Amino acid sequence: MSRKLMVPALLLSLGWALPVGAQGPRDVRLVLQITVDQLRGDLPGRVLDRLEPGGLRYLYENGIHYANAHYQHANTETIVGHATLATGAHPADHGMVGNVWLDRGTGELTYNVEDARYPLLTPGAGVDQATEIDPTQKAATTQGRSPLAILVSTFSDELAIHTSGRAKIFGVSVKDRGAISLAGHAGKAFWFSKSSGDFVTSRYYYERYPEWLEAWNGERRPERYAGKSWELSRPAGTYLAGSADDRDWEVDFPGYGRVFPHAYGDGEGKYFNTLLTLSPAGDELTRDLAEAVLVNEGLGQDEIPDFLAVSFSSTDYVGHFFGPASLEAEDNLLRLDRTLAGLLAFVDEKVGLDKTLVVLAADHGGPEVPGYLTSLGLKADYVDPDGWNRAPGLAALQREFGVAQELIARYSHPYVYLDLELIAGKGLDPERVGAAVAAEVEKLDGVSAAVSSYDLAAGRVPDTPQMRSILNNYHPNRSGDVFIVFEPHRFINDMDGLKVAATHGSPWSYDTFVPILFAGPGIEPRVVHRQVSPTGIASTLAAYLGLKAPSGAVGDVLVEVVED
Repeated sequence: MSRKLMVPALLLSLGWALPVGAQGPRDVRLVLQITVDQLRGDLPGRVLDRLEPGGLRYLYENGIHYANAHYQHANTETIVGHATLATGAHPADHGMVGNVWLDRGTGELTYNVEDARYPLLTPGAGVDQATEIDPTQKAATTQGRSPLAILVSTFSDELAIHTSGRAKIFGVSVKDRGAISLAGHAGKAFWFSKSSGDFVTSRYYYERYPEWLEAWNGERRPERYAGKSWELSRPAGTYLAGSADDRDWEVDFPGYGRVFPHAYGDGEGKYFNTLLTLSPAGDELTRDLAEAVLVNEGLGQDEIPDFLAVSFSSTDYVGHFFGPASLEAEDNLLRLDRTLAGLLAFVDEKVGLDKTLVVLAADHGGPEVPGYLTSLGLKADYVDPDGWNRAPGLAALQREFGVAQELIARYSHPYVYLDLELIAGKGLDPERVGAAVAAEVEKLDGVSAAVSSYDLAAGRVPDTPQMRSILNNYHPNRSGDVFIVFEPHRFINDMDGLKVAATHGSPWSYDTFVPILFAGPGIEPRVVHRQVSPTGIASTLAAYLGLKAPSGAVGDVLVEVVED
């Protein structure tokens, strides 16, 4: 190694930040961070041999593939993973411990990016129809949105700080939390309204929509799908699941069905926009908007690196409704690859891939559907927390503590919330009650572990990988009273009244396993099999550009990306 290349490597090993470009002859104009919601780490390998050049194949053939990447927190939900990707921190520090958490002051569930102080610029374009396939948003009581619940800085924040606010920073997704988290506190975010069919934003970011976005929304691009259907992109015989289109465990959404073709409707139906997001069309619209941001905001056009985060959501919705081994999931992945190829080609034309650092990862993995697993001989089933209070052990605790009411006020994954008002009124010790409830819940069918937050706060838990992941998910002001881990291949299938085929949110490997792919200037293709964590992505991006890491970042720099 020459002395010229040894000096930056030595400084990086000492934790020093270098100026942009100091690592070598890298003219990076754009950082493109792609997140594929619920893309388990093995799923691209199911279709890789059938992929055309330009999309995932470009990243696999020209980049570094971290083939053994696992999250280290226990609640593998959308906002938890997105915030971890953005900050490099565990939820214990960035604060996004779940898609929802209970506000002890109001007694109401809080949606993660909800903020009444910053209403949407489009009144009425909020959460109503979104709850049909994203019921976590039922917790939101207002249409305001902001990133202020994220408690530490993001990579994009650090880029803004380093460049004195000159870097252009944007996040785009169907999901509000997918766009908002990665855009950080200093960027701007756009997401899709299933009510209006527009991409919207809130007053945190703008007082009025940019003219180009008003014009883009005015084209009514979702209506181009009216009267059309999601059809297979290839002959059925070429799919792994080609002979298994109709499976009992798949969700039969009204008017959409569980077999191909899946009709979107005439454009006038109540769920038209919702159905678009339950198909590859949602990702296609996301890509179209991302390309419009790139052009109209002039990203990648000067020596200051800009940042564009694109979070594709359709894989998650399809996985929930049909399962990752379904024909729908397989075709969606093939179509996503074409969507990615189009985006990368567009970036190459407008900025140049030789001047773009690309990173692709997922916010979490996902489980196979119990019906599919049992057909292969594995034990798998759904769990119903609604009956827990009626279990003999919990009923005995009510008698022991001298209360006639139920001790568990609610279950909102992954937390049991105790009736603290009842406990206080009886003069009971909440720590003792919490430990007793946890011990009884842990005996119930389908439960692998139940851990009191009092024990987590005091460090009274064994030093095991599972317990460390639960501790990484614990925040004293937002976590519930008892953290629940279901047994492997056991989970709830009722998301606030919506029956689904599969639900992620556990510390088991199928939920923690995600792909990490880096491609860009100075990066040599290779596959890395050592175990790494997605917490390292933010630190790696910072090291690559010579920034300081985000304030809560704990992940190790992925050295293969930054070494010359």
